Amino acid sequence: MEYSEIMVRYGELSTKGKNKKDFIKQLGQNVRKALSTFEGIEVKAQHDRLHVTLNGADSEAVMKRLKGVFGIENFSPSVKVDKDIDAIKKTAVAMVKEAFKPGMTFKINTRRQDKEFAYDTYQMNEILGSTLLENIPELTVKMKHPDLELRVEVRMNGVFLSGETVQGAGGLPVGTGGKAVMMLSGGIDSPVASYYALRRGVKIDMVHFFSPPYTSEQALAKAKELTARLAGYSGGIQFIQVPFTKIQETIKEKVPEGYLMTVQRRLMLRLTAAIAEKRHAKGIFNGESLGQVASQTLESMAAINDVTSMPILRPLLSMDKTEIIKVAKNIDTYDLSILPYEDCCTIFTPPAPKTHPDLEKSRKYEGYIDVEGLMQEALDGITITEIRPGDNYLNQNEDVFAELL
Repeated sequence: MEYSEIMVRYGELSTKGKNKKDFIKQLGQNVRKALSTFEGIEVKAQHDRLHVTLNGADSEAVMKRLKGVFGIENFSPSVKVDKDIDAIKKTAVAMVKEAFKPGMTFKINTRRQDKEFAYDTYQMNEILGSTLLENIPELTVKMKHPDLELRVEVRMNGVFLSGETVQGAGGLPVGTGGKAVMMLSGGIDSPVASYYALRRGVKIDMVHFFSPPYTSEQALAKAKELTARLAGYSGGIQFIQVPFTKIQETIKEKVPEGYLMTVQRRLMLRLTAAIAEKRHAKGIFNGESLGQVASQTLESMAAINDVTSMPILRPLLSMDKTEIIKVAKNIDTYDLSILPYEDCCTIFTPPAPKTHPDLEKSRKYEGYIDVEGLMQEALDGITITEIRPGDNYLNQNEDVFAELL
């Protein structure tokens, strides 16, 4: 079936009262960004529905992209026909025949925007229902929970028929929940935390620390690829790579071994907070899960959080690894996350890091290094990349990734 448009229905947006208009406007912008690689697409975000006119674009590819846009409850690929009852009946029969399976039940659901149309909703339901039963005798009418619901919308510019409803990502449109930064490592946890932040409408910028030559181009390309997959939920994400080599080498040289990890994380958080403030973000997300590693005990979190008053948001705090992996697989980041790489969080890791670091000692040992000077040098060296859905950093780095695979 060659579809002419995709009709998108809102979910949680319907509860937003006076703010609904702003939420719909933001969703429209996000959908346009997500579909920007398709030529000829037209997006109209209206009060009750959002309409994507395909103009010949591949409907399957467009729907795959729409599945990842937060703020969409569900959507239906539709066929536009003229306001001619014979044309409507012909299209209805073809659409149902394509989807038909033995024993299938169905119902007709007509909505009429054009009140001047010759038939009202009840007449349309009866006419089309009778036509389908005549042409596909094996069908059975079922008003509650049918296998197939043929939706018919009589609008001012034509009649639109759809026989399939595809579940969307739900949540809120990215951009309606404020702006934050995300500390993206490239492992399993931080992409899942990013997903949960985006799902609540938060626009996030990715902050990724890299330490060449200790971390490789593979690690950097993988982090960008993870960002590209997450960008499908928002239409685009800015990727901020922060050089961290000199800071790590200095900490390794001057800080007692047991506190290497704590001081290193304090510097990471200091830098992230500085970036967040410069970009007018209101919070910092990370992928920490309580007790999972030495830096994620309550004592470690307290010692690290000490460097900023900005809110630190941890969507995975009470989740165990099995739960996190399940979500990672569902959002298609798991297979990429487990590729071998050198994470700057794991280099120079002491054999026995402090799991219950003392706050005063953490402050004292951090004083052994030139915090302000090292931070300024790192901030001066950041690189920002705009990453969009469909960007492929694996193909751009085939040689380095071949070594991993």
